[in-house]
Amino acid sequence: MLSNQSLLQAKQGAFFAFLAVGLGAFGAHALKASLDEYALGIYQTAVTYQMYHALALLALASLSAWCEPNSRAQRWLGLCHKAFVFGIVFFCGSLYLLSFSGLKFLGAITPIGGGAFLIAWISLVIALTQMSKDLKDSIKEGQSE
Repeated sequence: MLSNQSLLQAKQGAFFAFLAVGLGAFGAHALKASLDEYALGIYQTAVTYQMYHALALLALASLSAWCEPNSRAQRWLGLCHKAFVFGIVFFCGSLYLLSFSGLKFLGAITPIGGGAFLIAWISLVIALTQMSKDLKDSIKEGQSE
């Protein structure tokens, strides 16, 4: 059964994916005439990264369902979840705003979101490493019984 954490991750992933599809379609049809090529490229980058990380949240929900509650791996997955959401809001959000407004100072916010994405991915690596260790320990315990 899925935990509340797994369900939240899945819901957020599905919601961000929904938004990415909608914003992508909006950009492809409604914004072509109003944004220059540079701004449209920034907008497309935001949509692309949003979709990548929405899908990552969906995968994270599945991994979280496999973890023991309150385990080290689950804590790392929790950090990963928070960092993915933070990254989507700040990285993609700042790019959306930058593409519409042209306000260059918004570009200074983008690396904060990018840093959050990096934290999320390394947290995922650590969580998977911990899950692997836990699995090996579990197999050893099963063999010794």
